Amino acid sequence: MQIKKFIAPTLKQASLQMKKELGTDAVILGTRVLYGDNNNGSNRMFELTAGIEEKEHVLEYTSSDENNEFSHLENNFSDEIKKLSNKIFINPVTKNSSFNQRNLNSTVQREMGQADINIDKELKEIVDTLFNKEVQKPIISSILNQLKKYKNFLHPTNIDSYVLSSIASIISTTKFEVNKKGRPKKVALVGPTGVGKTTCIAKLAVISKILHNLDVGLISIDTYRLGALDQLRIFSEISNIEMLVAYEPSDIPKLINSFKKKDVIFIDTAGRSQKNIDQLEKTNEFLTAAKVDDTYLVLSSTGTTKNLYDVADKFKLFQYNSVIFTKIDEAVTFGNILNIVTNFDIPVSFLSNGQVIPDDIISADSEFIANMVYTGKYN
Repeated sequence: MQIKKFIAPTLKQASLQMKKELGTDAVILGTRVLYGDNNNGSNRMFELTAGIEEKEHVLEYTSSDENNEFSHLENNFSDEIKKLSNKIFINPVTKNSSFNQRNLNSTVQREMGQADINIDKELKEIVDTLFNKEVQKPIISSILNQLKKYKNFLHPTNIDSYVLSSIASIISTTKFEVNKKGRPKKVALVGPTGVGKTTCIAKLAVISKILHNLDVGLISIDTYRLGALDQLRIFSEISNIEMLVAYEPSDIPKLINSFKKKDVIFIDTAGRSQKNIDQLEKTNEFLTAAKVDDTYLVLSSTGTTKNLYDVADKFKLFQYNSVIFTKIDEAVTFGNILNIVTNFDIPVSFLSNGQVIPDDIISADSEFIANMVYTGKYN
């Protein structure tokens, strides 16, 4: 077996290096965290040890009858996993689909009967955990399929690390970046009512101004909700960030021109029901006139997967390119986050965990979100 170590700032980056150099057949043998001299986490790096069978070893290994039998068991294991996935993990959008937790447990025990009893028990508990965290069944199946690649290395003491790595590998994130190009970057936040768009705008505006030393402008088109303008105007005065209001799409070009020397312009929109297509289209007229660069869909992590799915689908009208999940401090489980980002193949940019401006917002990280999903805790 060819063995190699990869070191990167995140486990996901180390995993990508592994796949690039060794290919998709490589397996993770172990991981550990490396720290700088101060050991306080500020210089934290991840070391991933991976291995891949060399071709000549594989040919030699499968030459005897004994090893042919091993090859048969290997294929059998893959078949069993596939059979397990096909049997218990059905499409979530199928109407009237039923899923009995007791049947799932017995099925895992029966179908995985050839695996080591301890790992079998751990895998069953992993399925139970993910199911209770409201992760959809096809995604659980995908995670199991990831784990089967490492079956020879799984142990009750390390299996949780492999689960977290498997979850993190299917979560995409993106960072907020502003490159000063002589024109402002225009960022809009859209979403349904009550998800906290205006509070997120305020947080991002302060972070941009104080931490990134950017010249920030605010434009509100939320002239419908009672007190919305007052809320943002008070924040504007306190933070000394200039704010303008657009009442019609035709107002937008003039306001953008007024802010032409800014580095970034945040556009606050009115919360709209995903069922009111006319209102959504009206809001989109404003953003089209603004020619926004980035559009964030803001979703509450307390919503059900079914509801969030409907919102994410209807709000495609805005061509959003990332998601902000709010109220993670109020959510009971986080499987819905994994469901949305996986089904819609959309990256997460921020997580909001309270009302304090600007403290209660977190730049999205795939390992952090994976831990949220698996443990049900965000801190």
